[in-house]
Amino acid sequence: MTWPTMDIFAKARQLESNTARRLDRAARHLVRSTSRDPLEIAHALVETVEEQVQPSGRGTRVFPFTHATVSIVAPSDDARARFEALFEAAPTLGERIAERLAQAGCGDAAPAITIDYVPRAHKSWMRRDFDIRFSRVSADTAPVVASESKDARIELTVARGTADRRTYSFGSRRIDLGRCREVRDGRHRLLRANDVAFADGADAVNQSISRQHAHITYDDTNSVFRLRDDGSAHGTAVVRGGKTLTVPRGARGVRLQAGDEIVLGEARIRVRLL
Repeated sequence: MTWPTMDIFAKARQLESNTARRLDRAARHLVRSTSRDPLEIAHALVETVEEQVQPSGRGTRVFPFTHATVSIVAPSDDARARFEALFEAAPTLGERIAERLAQAGCGDAAPAITIDYVPRAHKSWMRRDFDIRFSRVSADTAPVVASESKDARIELTVARGTADRRTYSFGSRRIDLGRCREVRDGRHRLLRANDVAFADGADAVNQSISRQHAHITYDDTNSVFRLRDDGSAHGTAVVRGGKTLTVPRGARGVRLQAGDEIVLGEARIRVRLL
């Protein structure tokens, strides 16, 4: 090999190296330009909550919701840890929201906050890095939990997704469905314990399930089980006879029948009435 030929190869390698560095810089710039840091997202969340404030007459204002479910894009454990460190440090996310609502004239009407971390944004989101869903549960609209009955039982079998058990059997009481056994707020206070608990971070199917996703109650008057959505990020539905029945938030829910399949995000649970 002659020296000129070696020089050509050296220049080619140098050019390739320079090109790789430019592409790497461009990629880092793109990530920075399309992603916001946790503090920026926290401010955006607070502003989104404040946008829901509405006038209630005679110069007063009110925040109409009691619960807010926040879904945040955290594609890695490191990303999630950064969010958790910020949201749990004083002032917590809940305290930031409470302070903003107080400044807006809503007193202490701050909602209970549930935070879900997902690997990527859902196509239905209005924002690229987070989504927030609001709901209201008051004393006169909350579902009545019937007492235990020996005659009314329901069996739930996990058909898709990873839970702590494959099959569950319950009597006529409230049954909470969601990701993680215990759901806690930013101050580590217990919000609820899921009866059907999907594993956290197991896979994309489980990550599509909100921590407070849905619940089942027994309607003692009509002797039926009903499925209700709790403001989930990716929705709740019932598949029956090849048709999909969407479970809307804030409604009476959908009556469950033997052979139904409950859809939580991308997970599925088969229903058997005993």
